[in-house]
Amino acid sequence: MERRNHTVTKFILLGFTTDPMMQLVLFVVFLGVYSVTLLGNNILITLICNDSRLHTPMYFFIGNLSFLDLWYSSVYTPKIRVTCLSEDKSISFEGCVTQFFFSAGLAYSECYLLAAMAYDRYMAIANPLLYAQAMPRSLCICLVAFSYIGGFLNAIILTSNTFTLDFCGDNIIDDFFCDVPPLVKLACDVRDSYQCVLYFLLASNVIAPTLLILASYFFITAAILRICSTEGCLKAFSTCSSHLVSVTLYYGSILYIYSRPSSSYSLERDKMVSTFYTVLFPMLNPMIYSLRNKDVKEALKKLFNLSQASV
Repeated sequence: MERRNHTVTKFILLGFTTDPMMQLVLFVVFLGVYSVTLLGNNILITLICNDSRLHTPMYFFIGNLSFLDLWYSSVYTPKIRVTCLSEDKSISFEGCVTQFFFSAGLAYSECYLLAAMAYDRYMAIANPLLYAQAMPRSLCICLVAFSYIGGFLNAIILTSNTFTLDFCGDNIIDDFFCDVPPLVKLACDVRDSYQCVLYFLLASNVIAPTLLILASYFFITAAILRICSTEGCLKAFSTCSSHLVSVTLYYGSILYIYSRPSSSYSLERDKMVSTFYTVLFPMLNPMIYSLRNKDVKEALKKLFNLSQASV
């Protein structure tokens, strides 16, 4: 990637605090969060792969979401823990580019995947008897593949435009990872064309999937209202509740960070919000999709009983 009129060869990640004691506390906290993230997502993926009752389109998407969250969390948390303990808080220019690219690619992919999951919920409720035919394995694979391809193609656009900005000032990033707001703060001159790129990417990767999700839930609500029994309505709503919680938390934080003009960025406030969707959200997803899910609970009991029997 061509560098323009700047001499930046590395960046300094300030992280959350310079207090050594607080850094140690944060290291332990992030170690715990990362461990729970790895454990929770790996257990969910194992259950979905091994239990035939979970071999449905809905769980296929949930399993892919867990895989994406494992990858997503691993882009940030190991570096955060190193930054907490090490006196050297630098990240090379190339390392920053790599982290930025995968961060954007995985974030955009998750936006598309959550939209695909909303469509899946619509098909399950609107056509329950034809659900398997309406969502064949080939279509599910295509939707997941499109999520990754679309996400990483747009990440290429964002990364190439961001790292051809002129970083002629400080090289200190007031954040825990390489992200748009702190990098824009370091740029000498942010062109109007770059701001247009940000708005285009926001529209294509966040706004468009949001509209698809809203449309899906509009039709889901219409389908539920046609159900005569109260029990049937409650069951239909319960199949969507986990996805709604996941969408609200993820899209809410993403829109808060990236839907504002660069002149209104507040790095301290944005840092807290970024921590939620980059580190905490991948840990919460397995809980969101399993705590109220009878099938997952039964599969977990079965796995636990098999483990006890083998011992």
